[in-house]
Amino acid sequence: MKALPTLLIVANCPSDNCIRLRDAVVQGASNDTFDDIRLVVREPLQAEPSDVLDADAVIVGTTENFGYMSGLIKDFFERIYYPCLEQTEAMPCALYVKGGLDGQGARSSMEKIITGLRWKPIADTLVMRGEFRDEFLGQCEELGMQMAAGLDAGIY
Repeated sequence: MKALPTLLIVANCPSDNCIRLRDAVVQGASNDTFDDIRLVVREPLQAEPSDVLDADAVIVGTTENFGYMSGLIKDFFERIYYPCLEQTEAMPCALYVKGGLDGQGARSSMEKIITGLRWKPIADTLVMRGEFRDEFLGQCEELGMQMAAGLDAGIY
């Protein structure tokens, strides 16, 4: 029996609003129409190279900290980079950033890393700027749904 495709979601959640964003991604990916997807959700410090190696796709979420990705997401990438470099080439991925003013530094730094890993983004990086708005939840849910739909259909 073929194993279910696995979607790994790694998100830094230092606030209730960041938890809400991650949960919206999970909600979109666990939509009832995708019953053939296995979800693995990890905090950055819990995520191991084996989680990435076992995944068929990855979504990474971060806050913008000092114009850069969060330190915990940077730590995640540092720990998984070399163990996963050769084995995860062309891994479908998606990124989202909750930025204060612009989020571009966090976006740019994560995009450089996934370029080095040779992962394949399924969409432009979702950057949510400014004060938290409920529309961010819908955007995150749509991102999770888009990834799950591709996995479910065998596109990724």
